[in-house]
Amino acid sequence: QVQLMESGGGSVQAGGSLRLSCTVSAYTTSKICMGWFRQGPGKEREGVAGIDAAGSTTYAGSVKGRFTISKDNAKNTLYLQMNSLKPEDTAIYSCAANGRWGCSGPRLAGHDYTYWGQGTQVTVSS
Repeated sequence: QVQLMESGGGSVQAGGSLRLSCTVSAYTTSKICMGWFRQGPGKEREGVAGIDAAGSTTYAGSVKGRFTISKDNAKNTLYLQMNSLKPEDTAIYSCAANGRWGCSGPRLAGHDYTYWGQGTQVTVSS
């Protein structure tokens, strides 16, 4: 059974950085699409960044140039490097995996993903 486990959340001041990690079991990150999503207080879930099997990436406009999604296939781990954080980035961040083998084309829509982690809190203070 596929399991996703996030880590690396926490509290930081505006302008700071955090790196989130997502370890994947029972699947190999080199063959599937993965993504990061967030849900802020009183907001709907938002796709933040996506990466496909080959490593192509896509970002939401609100984070482009500040966040970087990457993966280490040897460690079966997905990352989200977040720089220049803003208070509006405060949210619960979750990783997700699309179980389709050889997934091509990174994506940000929640309905494209089958497996989800439980999430990690990121709080950015001004």
